[in-house]
Amino acid sequence: MSTVTAQEARQHGGHATACAGCAHCGKAGHRRAVAAFLARRDELATGHGVPTAVAHSPVAARQWVSDELAQSARAVAAHGREAGLARLDRVYRSTLGTLWGAVLALLLGQALTAIHSGWSGARTAGLCTALALAALLTAGAHAHRTRGGLLAPLIDEDNRLSTSRAVAASWLLLLGYTLLFLTFLAPGTTGATGTVDGAGVDGVTDAAPFALARGAGLLTVLALVATVTVTARLVVSSGTASGRLQKVRADRPRAADLLCDDSGRAALADIQYLLVSTAVLALTAVGLARDPSRLPEVPWSLVVLLGVSALWYLAAQCSEGTRPTIHSVVRSREAGDLDAPIRTGDDIEIRGQGFVPPGAGAPDPLTRLVVRIGPVHTHVPLVPVQGGFANPTDASLTVPLPADVEPGRVEVSVVTAAGVETNRVVIDVVD
Repeated sequence: MSTVTAQEARQHGGHATACAGCAHCGKAGHRRAVAAFLARRDELATGHGVPTAVAHSPVAARQWVSDELAQSARAVAAHGREAGLARLDRVYRSTLGTLWGAVLALLLGQALTAIHSGWSGARTAGLCTALALAALLTAGAHAHRTRGGLLAPLIDEDNRLSTSRAVAASWLLLLGYTLLFLTFLAPGTTGATGTVDGAGVDGVTDAAPFALARGAGLLTVLALVATVTVTARLVVSSGTASGRLQKVRADRPRAADLLCDDSGRAALADIQYLLVSTAVLALTAVGLARDPSRLPEVPWSLVVLLGVSALWYLAAQCSEGTRPTIHSVVRSREAGDLDAPIRTGDDIEIRGQGFVPPGAGAPDPLTRLVVRIGPVHTHVPLVPVQGGFANPTDASLTVPLPADVEPGRVEVSVVTAAGVETNRVVIDVVD
């Protein structure tokens, strides 16, 4: 059964590669590969499926199991990449459909509401603005169709959706719509008497729609969210450069990235920033709908509220991440073994923190975990248990001491899946 499962995963991997552009095959193939890997892992965790040629040696059996799982994990990762590309294509098409569906809904809504009140210049300006903005967004989405279309500017370098970019893009979209709307509205609504759609706005106040006193709050909000976006990017860049922050590339962007950290857990700072920004944005849009002849006014109380939310978000970004560190290296002792120094062929247990960074808990990133023992680089063996892995973990790693390691004082360090190397700890290896 185990051999058939592994062969099926590899066969589906070749099929997915052959039809990388097929969204259905990529998604179905990924699901089959994941199911095959989970079944294989749980089977090996119970001790079944190990060849008799290596079953007599615990060390050889463990290495065989680790290699078998690593091979299956690479097949799952390949399926994940194929499914991610197919999903981006679906996102590109669905977002464009949603965009033009919104334009059609706006047209229908204006036509229905104009039955009793009549068609006005503001309705024409709103429709023209929606068409122009949708055309610009469609052109931009087509240029980045391989990266998700409209979502491309929101995807960070680690292939996850960025909360700060999403907030800034939302405000930029509202501001762009407002400016285009006022541009279309101005020529057709100011008559010889200087009135706007008969609303009684005198011609001497033609500059009022763009008055600084009214738009100061909106400009402050835009500057605030832009500063947050740039600062968050600088924090991440400096953190990854120093090794304090470990970023592992995701298979594909998910909507949950806006509310969660890299490990998929809900992040309170991201949630509150997104909720507060959405609430203030909605109130600003309502203000534009009530008085479409001028820039929407953002009360300073809401500006201060958004500022506090942004500071909370940035503080959480600055405090995120810890550098992987080795605390100690000890000889791994099985039940019944005598206490002894570390010798060649023994297992050593490395204790510390940060060995498995957020987002690296999947099987494929775990296979990239390496321990540097003197001049030898040793891959950490995968030890399966029901529902997961006993080795490696974020706080401890167990690896065999290679035969190529010479007796004496040897330096030990860990290289994580993010490519960050820990501090070096010296151990004594005896004959």
